[in-house]
Amino acid sequence: MYQRIYSVVGNIPAGKVATYGQVAGIAGRCSPRQVGYALSALPEGHDIPWHRVINRQGRVSPRSFPGGDLVQRHLLEAEGVVFNDKDRVDLERFGWDPVWQHGNSVVKGGE
Repeated sequence: MYQRIYSVVGNIPAGKVATYGQVAGIAGRCSPRQVGYALSALPEGHDIPWHRVINRQGRVSPRSFPGGDLVQRHLLEAEGVVFNDKDRVDLERFGWDPVWQHGNSVVKGGE
């Protein structure tokens, strides 16, 4: 399951974000919480853009290590993602909208 999650997250382009639920929907057979667990279990030296996954409210979720949420915000801002005065990302503007081909059906945006 973690590899499916990492594969989805690895495809989120710079300057875009996805929600935990969106990643779970695309990866299949997992929950948004499991996406969070997978991202927190990333090994040292990985190249998965974990910082591009935010919550459904468009906010950075608290991290297990102090200041981790600020690190994530700074990484996103460095890619051009803008936060409003309520610390939210406009998901209409910065949300990732992939079209995935799965067998004979197309899954768009984690539906």
